[in-house]
Amino acid sequence: MVLGRNGCLISNLAAKLTFFPPRPSTYQLKKEENGKFVLVSSSINQEDSSMDVRQLKTKRGKKIVAMYLRNPYARLTLLYSHGNAADLGQLYDLFVQLKLNLRVNLMGYDYSGYGASTGKPSEHDTYADIEAVYECLQTEYGVSQEDLILYGQSVGSGPTLHLAAKLPRLRGVVLHSAILSGLRVLCQLKVTLCFDIYKNINKIKKVKCPVLVIHGTEDDVVNWFHGNGLWQLSREPYEPLWIKGGGHCNLELYPDYIRHLYGFIQEMEKMTTETRLKKIRQTLRLPKTNPNSSSKAAATNKCYCSCSIRCCCCWPKCLSCSCPSCSCPDCSCPDCSCLSCSRIRKCCFQLFCC
Repeated sequence: MVLGRNGCLISNLAAKLTFFPPRPSTYQLKKEENGKFVLVSSSINQEDSSMDVRQLKTKRGKKIVAMYLRNPYARLTLLYSHGNAADLGQLYDLFVQLKLNLRVNLMGYDYSGYGASTGKPSEHDTYADIEAVYECLQTEYGVSQEDLILYGQSVGSGPTLHLAAKLPRLRGVVLHSAILSGLRVLCQLKVTLCFDIYKNINKIKKVKCPVLVIHGTEDDVVNWFHGNGLWQLSREPYEPLWIKGGGHCNLELYPDYIRHLYGFIQEMEKMTTETRLKKIRQTLRLPKTNPNSSSKAAATNKCYCSCSIRCCCCWPKCLSCSCPSCSCPDCSCPDCSCLSCSRIRKCCFQLFCC
């Protein structure tokens, strides 16, 4: 019982350190005489005819605010789950730019307790929030999972991977400054504890679509190794974007951000159901490896680190690393592409470089 109480206390602490809704809200929700909702804010263009505002009820009884921006040339829809210190009033300009530059329809929403959404934020409320938004996209806008890309920034990676793990035909996922789990932001863990929150390290393995990971190498809020770990654990990883010098809240300012993201969207547009099925068939036809084989190649590709991230060059140095070739933080692997960064401590980008 003592362990249970301590676990609950730690879980509550992690939750308190996770959610920082702007106070006061940067906008107000107003219902007009015709029954339509509008967002009142100096930062939002009231004449934007492409914008629909909705108030959605979640299965946990909360009422959340969602904003849909329509692009007439779009083939795909982006469902954006934002970070922990923003609301729709602050994100409107970014959403408009993404809608135009990526040529997508975009749906953004405020979690319970954020903006004009009711209630208080919690892990399970954010799960109910994104499920309500997805249902709205299906029923009100006719968006199927095959034409949907989920985008999760920072804490938004939690609800994003929660939903992505449930949608087998999803078109794609973008993880922006994402977390492995809530407690792993606070301390180093080699195992996932039952009272941890946002256990993305487990859910990423269930995502069956391409995953793009974007992370800044100088992120002092959610360290780069979170993004690297999620990328390595993805079943279908897309070429990641490591923004050298990028922090936690400024990646959109780098030209590589929109360029790389646009390339990902373009590839997802070209990807058809037939293409996906062909890739799956090719995977199923791969020759099975002999489990008793002890070839030199298999031995050299094995990483002996006991940490959760599959790389022999752990960040920080794995406390129980027994890899004979590992010499963190200065990896001696001749094929290692090291990044001179005091925060990453020259951690190797290569997989299984031992």
